[in-house]
Amino acid sequence: MSKTFDLFVIGGGINGCGIARDASGRGLSVFLAEKADFASATSSASTKLIHGGLRYLEYFEFRLVRKALKEREVLLNMAPHIIWPLRFILPHHKGLRPAWLLRLGLFIYDHLGGRKLLPATKTVPLDCAPFNDGLKSLFRRGFEYSDCWVNDSRLVVLNARDAAARGAKVRRNTEVLRATRTENGWVVEICDRESGKTGLIHAKVLVNASGPWVSSVLKGAVGLNSQANVRLVKGSHIIVPKMFGHDRSFIFQNTDDRIVFAIPYEDDFTLIGTTDVDYQGDPSGVVCSDDEVAYLCSAVSEYFSAEVTPDMVVRTYSGVRPLYDDGASEARAATRDYVLEMDEGEGKPPLLSVFGGKITTYRRLAEHALEKLAEYLPQAARANSWTKDSVLPGGDFEPGDFGAVVASLKSAYPFLEHEHAYRLVRSYGSDAMKIPGYAKNTSELGAHFGGDLYGCEVNWLIEQEWAVSAEDILWRRSRLGLHLPGEAEGVLEQYIASYFEANRMAG
Repeated sequence: MSKTFDLFVIGGGINGCGIARDASGRGLSVFLAEKADFASATSSASTKLIHGGLRYLEYFEFRLVRKALKEREVLLNMAPHIIWPLRFILPHHKGLRPAWLLRLGLFIYDHLGGRKLLPATKTVPLDCAPFNDGLKSLFRRGFEYSDCWVNDSRLVVLNARDAAARGAKVRRNTEVLRATRTENGWVVEICDRESGKTGLIHAKVLVNASGPWVSSVLKGAVGLNSQANVRLVKGSHIIVPKMFGHDRSFIFQNTDDRIVFAIPYEDDFTLIGTTDVDYQGDPSGVVCSDDEVAYLCSAVSEYFSAEVTPDMVVRTYSGVRPLYDDGASEARAATRDYVLEMDEGEGKPPLLSVFGGKITTYRRLAEHALEKLAEYLPQAARANSWTKDSVLPGGDFEPGDFGAVVASLKSAYPFLEHEHAYRLVRSYGSDAMKIPGYAKNTSELGAHFGGDLYGCEVNWLIEQEWAVSAEDILWRRSRLGLHLPGEAEGVLEQYIASYFEANRMAG
């Protein structure tokens, strides 16, 4: 490509895709390179929450909490299909933080961020239904407050889709080998990891949003020594069979002053996490350790009436958070706020590196990144910020109208089971109307891979969302891998290979 792009973005996680989307919407030309799949690392390994971070109040992170709380309802309105309100139960544990302190913290949490849609905190009895479901009888009082759930990896791919729809060149399996400064901008050497072909991309500005690889990209591909440091902190989660029947989530205090969430997950499971462990080594090799499994099981067993044991765990996942190293003595105390570091100078093309951040604040991070780059990109300075009142693909309905969208899908395709229609809308929002195509019955939905996964949905994910493997589809574009039989992955892999071969033969 001989064209010079305004921005070259390294990294297809939530921050990279968010920056690419914002910039494209301002009319800037953008090239984004992700070395693997979108959200293949930290951005798909979160606790799946859009939240202010209640526990950060103890570290006096009021600015971060306020910023995150203000974003909850912005993001809820942007993507009501993959983000929805969630109520949390915080049991009062007599041996830990006093009730007055919990109530004070929740009062601040309620009023710090301009809450409008989400219901306020209230005191709830834990010795009666539904709150006592799953809890030990010794917990008699708790507090119920609001945050939001998010399908994290889908949030990333929807940002990538919207960036592409607005003109960005978005590439997965594309590794940055070297980025060289010249008088006229950056020359970035990229490699397509599937074909092995290399190429050069020219850009005015380079954005390093490579998550836990931010420092290694600076030192390796870019050849710079940054003054900022990233602190790698591993967070692990376990998934166990459903531990309670209601739709609330729990936030449990622990004797080490940490908290652990227990969240309803994929209908049949409970998601438990997270840990905070300093991490050394390649982030791509991160796994949940036996010690972390034991820690999480022990933490929730303090509260649940039924003990949670390691042999109950059906799946684990881990991610490495690229936190800005603020010198905190413990991983759990390290700031979750982001830092945008500029490397610039008289006549030098700028480099912006992203350290830290949370999924909840990704949109504001992108705005701030464009503000810092405005001097070099006059078009960004002239264009107004626009994402606050935008919607992501499929999110063009009010949060309270979700049921109506499901009903519309059922009306258009009456042969769909309610649970199938509900899942499609939860994943794709209004785009779910496009997936069955001209199907008049279930047999016309295409190949069946188990559960309610059919060929028409797989084709959509390949054609619209860059899926190229069964792992992409079963564990990032969806979590259907938890529900399908073990052999489904192999069958799906064969189908995908056949799909690409047929398209190659067709020209």
